Amino acid sequence: MHSRLLCGGTGAAIATRRMRNILGSVLGRDGWMWKNHEVKLLSTSAGGTLKIGDISFKLKTPKNPELVPVKHTSDSLPQMVAQHLRWIMQKDLLGQDVFLIGPPGPLRRSIAMQYLELTKREVEYVALSRDTTETDLKQRREIRSGTAFYIDQCAVRAATQGRVLVLEGLEKAERNVLPILNNLLENREMQLEDGRFLMSAERYDKLLQEHTKEELDSWKIVRVSEDFRVIALGLPVPKYKGNPLDPPLRSRFQARDIYYLPFKDQLELLYAAGPNVAAEKVSQLLSLATTLCSQESSNLGLPDFPVDNLLPALHVLNTFPALSAQQLVQRLYPYKSILGKDGHSAVEGVLSRFELLDGQRQPAPTSVLSVSATKELDGHADVTIRAGDRDVTFQVPVGTKEPRPPNSSPTFISTPSHSQLLAEMMQSHMVKDICLMGAKGCGKSVIAREFAEMLGYSIEPVMLYQDMTARDLLQQRYTLPNGDTAWRPSPLVTAAIEGKLLLLDGVHRVNLGTLAVLSRLLHDRELDLYDGTRLLRWDRYQTLKEQLQLSDQQLQDRSILPIHPSFRVLALAEPPVVGASSSTSSSRGQQWLGPELLTMFLYHTVTPLAKAEEMGLIRGLTPNAPEEAVEQLLHLTHSLQKTNDPTAQSLASSLSTRQLLRICRRLSQYPEESIARAVNKACLSRFLPSLARASLEKSLNNCSIQDKPDPAEHTRDYRCEVKDGVLTIGSVSAPIYVPEMKMKVPDVLFYDNPQHMMVMEDMLKDFLLGEHLLLVGNQGVGKNKIVDRFLHLLNRPREYLQLHRDTTVQTLTLQPSVRDGIILYEDSPLVKAVKLGHILVIDEADKAPTNVTCILKTLVESGEMILADGRRIVSDPIEAEGRPNTIVMHPDFRMLVLANRPGFPFLGNDFFGALGDIFSCHAVDNPKPQAELAMLKQYGPDVPDATLQKLVAAFGELRSMADQGTITYPYSTREVVNIVKHLQKFPAEGLASVVRNVFDFDSYNKDTREVLIEALHKHGIPIGAKPTSVSLAKELPLPEARMTGYWTINQGGNARRKLLCPTETHPIDIKGPAFLRVQSYPCDRQEGRALSFSEEKAHWQIPMNEVNIVCDVTTKEDTMYVAMCNPVTLYSMKERGETIQCMELYDVFPRTISGSNTVLHLDMVTGAVRRLLLSPESDQPSSKAANWWNSKEQQGGNKMCREFSHKNWLLFYKEDGNQLDVLDVLEGRVHSISLPINLKSVFLVAEDRWMLMESNTNKKYLLTKPMHMTAEDSGVCQLHSINEDPVSSGHGVSSADVCVPQMVSNEQLPNENLSAALDQKIVSPNRLLADTGSFAQIIVGFPDLMSPNEVYNFKRPVDLTAMKSAESGGHMFFKSGLRSSTAKRENCVSLLPANQVVRAIPPSKVPIKEIYPKDVTPPMTAAYLEVVDLNSKKLKYIPVPRSTTVSPYTSWLSKVSESDVLLAALGSGSVATVDMGGYVRLWETGLDSLQRSLMEWRNMIGTEDGRPIQITIERDSGLDVSAPKYGKIDPNNVPHVGGNQWAGGTGGRDTAGLGGKGGPYRLDAGHKVYQVSQAEKDAVPEEVQRAAREMAEKAFKERLKEINMSEYDASTYERFSSAVRRQVQSLRIILDSLQAKGKERQWLKNQALGELDDAKIIDGLTGEKAIYKRRGELDPELGSPQQKPKRFRVLADVSGSMYRFNGVDGRLERSMEAVCMVMEALENYEHKFKYDVVGHSGDGYDIELVNADKVPKNNKQRLKVLKTMHAHAQFCMSGDHTLEGTEASIKELSREEADEHFVVVLSDANLERYGIRPERFAQVLTSDPQVNAFAIFIGSLGDQAERLQKTLPAGRSFVAMDTKQIPQILQQIFTSTMLSSA
Repeated sequence: MHSRLLCGGTGAAIATRRMRNILGSVLGRDGWMWKNHEVKLLSTSAGGTLKIGDISFKLKTPKNPELVPVKHTSDSLPQMVAQHLRWIMQKDLLGQDVFLIGPPGPLRRSIAMQYLELTKREVEYVALSRDTTETDLKQRREIRSGTAFYIDQCAVRAATQGRVLVLEGLEKAERNVLPILNNLLENREMQLEDGRFLMSAERYDKLLQEHTKEELDSWKIVRVSEDFRVIALGLPVPKYKGNPLDPPLRSRFQARDIYYLPFKDQLELLYAAGPNVAAEKVSQLLSLATTLCSQESSNLGLPDFPVDNLLPALHVLNTFPALSAQQLVQRLYPYKSILGKDGHSAVEGVLSRFELLDGQRQPAPTSVLSVSATKELDGHADVTIRAGDRDVTFQVPVGTKEPRPPNSSPTFISTPSHSQLLAEMMQSHMVKDICLMGAKGCGKSVIAREFAEMLGYSIEPVMLYQDMTARDLLQQRYTLPNGDTAWRPSPLVTAAIEGKLLLLDGVHRVNLGTLAVLSRLLHDRELDLYDGTRLLRWDRYQTLKEQLQLSDQQLQDRSILPIHPSFRVLALAEPPVVGASSSTSSSRGQQWLGPELLTMFLYHTVTPLAKAEEMGLIRGLTPNAPEEAVEQLLHLTHSLQKTNDPTAQSLASSLSTRQLLRICRRLSQYPEESIARAVNKACLSRFLPSLARASLEKSLNNCSIQDKPDPAEHTRDYRCEVKDGVLTIGSVSAPIYVPEMKMKVPDVLFYDNPQHMMVMEDMLKDFLLGEHLLLVGNQGVGKNKIVDRFLHLLNRPREYLQLHRDTTVQTLTLQPSVRDGIILYEDSPLVKAVKLGHILVIDEADKAPTNVTCILKTLVESGEMILADGRRIVSDPIEAEGRPNTIVMHPDFRMLVLANRPGFPFLGNDFFGALGDIFSCHAVDNPKPQAELAMLKQYGPDVPDATLQKLVAAFGELRSMADQGTITYPYSTREVVNIVKHLQKFPAEGLASVVRNVFDFDSYNKDTREVLIEALHKHGIPIGAKPTSVSLAKELPLPEARMTGYWTINQGGNARRKLLCPTETHPIDIKGPAFLRVQSYPCDRQEGRALSFSEEKAHWQIPMNEVNIVCDVTTKEDTMYVAMCNPVTLYSMKERGETIQCMELYDVFPRTISGSNTVLHLDMVTGAVRRLLLSPESDQPSSKAANWWNSKEQQGGNKMCREFSHKNWLLFYKEDGNQLDVLDVLEGRVHSISLPINLKSVFLVAEDRWMLMESNTNKKYLLTKPMHMTAEDSGVCQLHSINEDPVSSGHGVSSADVCVPQMVSNEQLPNENLSAALDQKIVSPNRLLADTGSFAQIIVGFPDLMSPNEVYNFKRPVDLTAMKSAESGGHMFFKSGLRSSTAKRENCVSLLPANQVVRAIPPSKVPIKEIYPKDVTPPMTAAYLEVVDLNSKKLKYIPVPRSTTVSPYTSWLSKVSESDVLLAALGSGSVATVDMGGYVRLWETGLDSLQRSLMEWRNMIGTEDGRPIQITIERDSGLDVSAPKYGKIDPNNVPHVGGNQWAGGTGGRDTAGLGGKGGPYRLDAGHKVYQVSQAEKDAVPEEVQRAAREMAEKAFKERLKEINMSEYDASTYERFSSAVRRQVQSLRIILDSLQAKGKERQWLKNQALGELDDAKIIDGLTGEKAIYKRRGELDPELGSPQQKPKRFRVLADVSGSMYRFNGVDGRLERSMEAVCMVMEALENYEHKFKYDVVGHSGDGYDIELVNADKVPKNNKQRLKVLKTMHAHAQFCMSGDHTLEGTEASIKELSREEADEHFVVVLSDANLERYGIRPERFAQVLTSDPQVNAFAIFIGSLGDQAERLQKTLPAGRSFVAMDTKQIPQILQQIFTSTMLSSA
């Protein structure tokens, strides 16, 4: 032996280097054996004496020898153990009770058992857990034949029989359970429930001397044996988790610290265990273990190394000497999973110190080659493993079935990493139980199943859940048919007896205190059950059998059973969350793997599959899935896994292998589906927090997975039809089910709409694939409706389960009830559905605790589940054969689960997070506007469309606000439907009052109320308006129409009068197209009629630059185009559109100086721009045309006529020129017509007739041309002069009054309009003409009739040109010169269908005195719209409000228009104006349409007719009121009040009138009704309001005085505070609800009062007291670390540039608002959020603004912080420290102890200017995974911001182009981070 070791050479060399190993290596393995054994057994006739050292103990013969422990002592006791035994013997002789304290592991128990075995004492063993109660220790009642008996429990049995009570796990028992033992320990006395009294031996013997035994028995006094002792085993609590010892209890024990065996003893044991292992490696392993158990390592927070597991580990090493030690250590101590970065490096440091980092050098076992039954050993098999280049065969225990060769299962696809894992598991399985750790959905269960089948094990799955009790694990009570109570062993126990593989699924969920019950089973294979049964290890059982010569049957009668030698435990768990405290909420996982659990198992981690392996796996399981799709999916998943961003990691976790397989299964069925949709569905992206959603979108784009929009999606009609027993939804069909129970098929009122149809089609696809479905959505989006409709269509019967906070695992499966003293279990809907094959609908799944719902996982996954009454559900009918108590799962069974979306404001439990990946998830959203509208129409067929549209639009807006977090409540379709139902039934009630049914919930929250009212008003729901608030413009009479003369068109043959004009044609030159970007901006359209009704319909702002000058506006149907110059830009918008399109043209616009005569042709859809060059030679400045020939403003003398642009031609001419250019766009030609006159203006009065005016004489000509000009018949344009003759009435109208038209209509007035205007019935061609001297002129017969045309004139009192433009208002600074030039635009349009002429005129030309009464100051206006209505002969002036923003360039406008607005007709009865600030307003001027709108508006408000509401009870006696009569009519119609005789009175009894009591009908004779108006009644008297105001002011001033803040300061602070008031409010709401959620009470079990606990019903039958449960505050587990606050830092930019550019976009003030928001929102939450604010600027990067320990408490201190920011920015050095500041803050924060760390960086850094690469910044942001860093950049130059966003990590960086967004973004960050931890 010796020689062999020293020849090794290296072993000795290293040994000499290591002091601690010298001895061991020199002496070899046998060197320690010469120490004395101190334990001697001397047998004498009395039963022998035991001597340990110098102390001897007399042995007695046990009465029940089967209760004495066997085979615990080994042949050679280590010295240390002998000393412990000697000490216990001393205490035993003294009669004292002992407490063995020490680190976790089986050593303490084994020492106690060794002592008991040596002293031949009987043992009563109890493993205490948190569920242990008094009855488990003292006495428990059982019912026997109808009577309740008391059965003594362990403590009482031990005391009376003289046994030793071993209590293990004192720190696990709840605090007030153990004191019941106090008196028994101290005085050996105890009062029992059944009236007996235990008394100590001495006192009893004394009493015996005076009384007889019978007397004492009749007094129920029982003697406690003098041999009774208690040995308690426990962990030291401050170091480990658990409850500390109660001081009175502690004082009754004698303690002994039982630490791990000394180094040399341990080494000796290990040498013996691994004779084939190099001695040096053994000592290195032990050194490692010892180091990791030292005090120093626990100070580092490293859990203790499980030293006891070194023995089994060495057995493995002995078989595989080539195994790398590092891998072995990983199994014993999986430090990579349980420790953070620091812990990692610490452990690896120790490993390298002891030269154990050899994982790279030595090959891991790669695969299991074969498994075959062993001949020699029963219950074992030979397993051959390929390790490196050698094959090693060894024996492992196997199950009872036939082992199956590896890789022969069709459902298991082997991958290299998994086969390696299985080989490693085989090695561990040889010696100990295994625990598999891996993320959810990574294949743990599959591997476990494969492992079991390879070894021929039957699996016994036990799903662990959080509030599982020790009883659920081991034994449950039940009643026998005769009413007796009995105990039923749990699956765990039967598995142990039958030798199955026990799968403990979810070790991470269950409480440690409960799991501790199993530690003895795992370590020693022994178990004591509640009914007194003992399970013994196989060899101990055999020894006992031989020693006592008993048969199996006899032992079984004494309730002792063997544990099958093949029994093994395989635990499955999710990896512990590093750094989480052990008690944090279950959704984020916890650090469950502590020192105690480390000793129980060998750990193997299931690593996530590599991409190639996962690819192979998916290929194997779904061979038909499209290749490319699978590639993209895996690329995405793995790119998400690789980042160290927690958001991305959590997204990756919802794309687990299981979820990917589901996606691929579906893709192989429906290959045309888009991957992006599948991914979004799997991650439920619709309901992710905004940050995570951004992150996902970015990842999808990076992996180039685009959501290709389905072109047919809008056109496809989603119909569902049932034909010949086949249901078809959309494109998917399924056969209809034929149910047995018809009445369970749901039937529901359901209106089909496309969106729900799409969801149902989607559901049907998954349903046909055999998936269980999960529908997630907000409240009221129709989840239940969809599911019921779905099942109704499929004709499937349904079972319905509603979950809630108090749902427990028991209530999910069975409802116990007691009948005639026997307990019966009613099947819950779940069990019924499983049995009968119904569909189980689980509603509100997120309301139940996730630890309850997770039992659904085994049901869905493996189709197995164990019920509380011992029955089990199995999916495989073959397995069920011949087994009692099984329910076979019906093949048609399915689950449809409904849940609200995770997060605020539902604050349910995160059902999706816990179980999402076992269901196919569908996000159900509110229907899209069209779908919702269609659906509402079916609910309210009589409700006007306009109303429905407004509702849909308003609610759509509210929902998007809820998504952004502006409001907290997500308004849903359910609410809209209720409103519509109300309107349908009571149409007279106005919309404005009915919507209050929904919004009154918010009426007390001021901020929410303001947001709501604003949104409703925006969409024209006049909430809060009164029917009387109508403010239409005042109508003035129009002067009479007079016929003023005739126009005669000269037709005669006189050549001078009839001129032919030559035409020439040439093609045009087209350049282009160039493609420009068409930008879309959201259009924030506000309805104009919110609080009052006026002509203004709606208004919105064009998102223009402030230097832009509005040049022209034109319309086409419902689209408006606005042209601007400087730079040249074109905006287009629809009247009701959501967006405004914008094209910036300065790139293509020719330089104005040398521009040729150019027309631009733009396509607003594609952004194509073409240049049309008319005449190459002329070099006139250009003009431009817009989309589809809606052309725009010219410069210089070029004019354009565009009346017929919709026919694709335009006409150009020059002022004072003599040529007309007609551009035909489709032909691409220009026809030039030469004229004999110089032009002033051209009016296209018809397509083939144009009116021309000569420039100097204002003489009019009519040019007629053929309809289609072609080159051949050119030269046929004829020019006719027009004579204007006055009516020869002798009025002396001189021919000099020639009218100069400003506008001539190009179509005629409809006949009825013409007749109305002229007050005579007339049918004739006509044109409407407007000039400065008349309101309107109608020329009857023009231009078609050649006879003289009559001219009718509505004359103005004063010609417009005669009025001087007053230098008033905003134009004081443009002194005279500017306005002198005539305006380019005559703002005058004719609305022929409405018979109106509308023109915009400046305020100076309006008869203001006639419009406004004397005492009213006219409003500030930009212009007035003059509306001349020829039907009603009325004239109105509508004021157009001043522009909100006035650009410094407005003066240019005077060249464009004489008022500040431009006007264009829009549709038939309305016009649009655009003012200089780019504000668009739509006006309704047509009388008919105004009246219609006013009716609609009044209906929306509802008519309150001002009468008091009466309650009438109709009596049919006929006596009350004489027959109703009409009454007399008073000829004078004086008001009558009462009197019962006049008709049309007010308030009488039975005559017709208003407010009477029983008159036949209402008759209003037009008098004032006598009654106080409702409004007056509701109004609060003025003095009361005043008093309230004064009180508030006074309080405010006092508060200011208290914090001595001046009122000026107060108003300054208010400016910042009010800007973010809404955000603060919503943040505080979220914080409050989180707080409330954190404080949610838990069930406290085993109470003496409360509600009956179903689990304890039997205990109730037997008459126990503590069978109730009640809700209470759960004390945090002792020993669990305190909840630390979250650490939050705002790093604000206070550099000089912030101050400099503050004037431009207010960035400094916005940042100050953001800081103000943080300070206000977190006020009073300092215990939850520890925050500080630090500034960075050119002066440095750590300017302290708010200190974390001294946060500002009131407004004054907060203002001081803001002032400091402002001042610093004003006076600091230039420069930028964004990067350094971020880096420093992240480092600093990560050092602090906190629950989570957040850094938000505000910066306006122009990173590129400072030469900082964005990648570098991105790196800093994610430099520490513990610190969540976010950056908000204040939008800088050009597209730099967007480039930044692309490089920075998604969800971590925001670019605020508009500084107003800064507070919103900060709020978003806050919300998602707060919720992430909720």
